[in-house]
Amino acid sequence: MELLDWLAATLRHNPELAIFLALALGYWIGDLKFKSFSLGAVTGTLLAGVLIGQIGIDISPQIKSIFFIMFLFAVGFGVGPQFVRGIASDGLPQAVFAVVISVLCLGSVYLAAVLSGYGPGLAAGLLAGSQTISASIGLATDAINRMDLSPAEIQAQLDQIPVAYAVTYLFGTVGTGWIVAFLGPKLLRIDLQKECARYEREMSAGEPEGGIRTAWFQYVARAYRLTQPGVIAGKTVAQAEAAAGDRMFLEGLRRGGKIIPFDDGTVLQVGDVVAVSGRHEAMVEWGNRAEEVADKELLDVPIEAVDVLLTSKRANGRTLLELSKEKVARGVYVTRIRRGAMSVDIPVQAQTKVYHGDIISVSGSRKHVEAVVAELGFADRPTSVTDMVFVGSGIVLGGLLGAIVVPVDGVPITLSTSGGALVMGLLFGWLRGFMPKLGSVPSATLWFMNSVGLNAFIAVVGITAGPTFIAGLQQVGIEMFLWGLFATGLPMVLAPLIGKYIFRFDPAINLGCCGGARTSTASVAMVADAAKSNVPMLGYTVPYAVSNTLLTLWGLVIVLLLM
Repeated sequence: MELLDWLAATLRHNPELAIFLALALGYWIGDLKFKSFSLGAVTGTLLAGVLIGQIGIDISPQIKSIFFIMFLFAVGFGVGPQFVRGIASDGLPQAVFAVVISVLCLGSVYLAAVLSGYGPGLAAGLLAGSQTISASIGLATDAINRMDLSPAEIQAQLDQIPVAYAVTYLFGTVGTGWIVAFLGPKLLRIDLQKECARYEREMSAGEPEGGIRTAWFQYVARAYRLTQPGVIAGKTVAQAEAAAGDRMFLEGLRRGGKIIPFDDGTVLQVGDVVAVSGRHEAMVEWGNRAEEVADKELLDVPIEAVDVLLTSKRANGRTLLELSKEKVARGVYVTRIRRGAMSVDIPVQAQTKVYHGDIISVSGSRKHVEAVVAELGFADRPTSVTDMVFVGSGIVLGGLLGAIVVPVDGVPITLSTSGGALVMGLLFGWLRGFMPKLGSVPSATLWFMNSVGLNAFIAVVGITAGPTFIAGLQQVGIEMFLWGLFATGLPMVLAPLIGKYIFRFDPAINLGCCGGARTSTASVAMVADAAKSNVPMLGYTVPYAVSNTLLTLWGLVIVLLLM
């Protein structure tokens, strides 16, 4: 008992330790799985914070503000390229769809709050939990702090936010996944697996034999001496490669005993020794036309695999099939495409389009990889250095933007410093899609700013609300849970039907659009698992980018609506 008293006293005198204890316990609780379900780090951290907060710990509100503004900048930075593309290009229908669903989500929460008589605190928690958008809590907190209420009344509203969030989050997560992945196909009256298989066939149109994505390790390199005139000898390098018809490439040329440089117009001669890369099956045909030889030096072709951040205007919006026909694509193979802040995998098919901000994994000989990197964008090689001038100035500029207050009918309207950081993050993320050297923000840094930034904020919220949490739960628990069912379910039941009848989305990507519009990565993962295909992910990234921004801002809006 004395040990517990000492621990409680230590945490009260050192509140920073309480925050890190809540983070440690929260991530541990969040990782616990029941079959395929887990609470996640945010909910785990909130529960841990509430538990620790029972002993009464005072924490400066500035701490959570620092972490939250860092988190929102990272959110904007991650979704910037997809957000702008959705607004400005062929992702526009998906972006508009995300706006419609986001407004439905806000409307369902507002209707629930009005009918039940909830104040801004409970409504903000209902929004954050039922729509699983934890980031909205920060903007709601800022808005409540600016309300014309006494400090005690403001604190009472703030203490209600985590109560409503905790009660509604569970169904917000599980219910969304169930509705989208299992009820969605029934609402659309489709066989999801067949639709995705059909979509993949359509996306494969024009694909060369062996597939568009055949990885380098499935290819081999051989050396051949040209012995027959008019077969390969006598043709240019480009003609010889084209005659092979299966993405065969000349990697090296020895003439007169010396390795010499060559280009597409170099004419091959009898007696030349050429190093050729391609599929093993295609090599058999070459063996009938030339004499295979052992030439270790000629076959010593450096191999490299690189992630390329797409920034090229020429490549933006083009299909892989179109890009594969470019001269610069010779000898290079696409193995993976990742898109968006969540780095979701996009199908690698002939008709797959690539866009600014995509991470394209390519492999091939170093010479060819360097050429394709120069053409497509920027080699996103691992680095541990973060450009803090870039990050710090972005947050400051965003904060200054958010500090501007515009009174409307006596109501002070402002993005707040946090909302300003989100907007500036969108701008900086979009700019880096064109100028990747503008600022280095490694993926590990983005993860820290996203995950730890948000969860440190949530830890403070939970610890601060701890003493009143149990009483609030007893007061609104069952009723709040039922309103959470309503606020989660109504938009998600309507979303597939809106996507089908109004936006005319392809059935294979409709549910991906729905999951993205609710920023529910888990639900889209469930859809992809049910479809046994990652085709639904093609509809995920643009709606996610738009809705992630809007649903976060709704934390401010719901408070303004109920003031």
